[in-house]
Amino acid sequence: MSWLVYLLECADGTYYAGITNRLNHRLEAHNSGEGARYTRSRRPVILLATQEHPDRSQASKAEAKLKRLPRTQKRAFFDKS
Repeated sequence: MSWLVYLLECADGTYYAGITNRLNHRLEAHNSGEGARYTRSRRPVILLATQEHPDRSQASKAEAKLKRLPRTQKRAFFDKS
């Protein structure tokens, strides 16, 4: 089962990054207010990019790298596969 790192844009223009192995389910959770606390008050969210990884460990490491980047570099992160 592959895992995805994903980047969302919230209604207020901020970014949210996460990992999942069920993307559609996770997006529905974010947009229904049952997702992460951060996105609950910033709905709706829009999916900007995803990156596939072979397991949860690799996805978590990639997510940590993504979160350390400045906002201006977050979208470019997904161009490097």
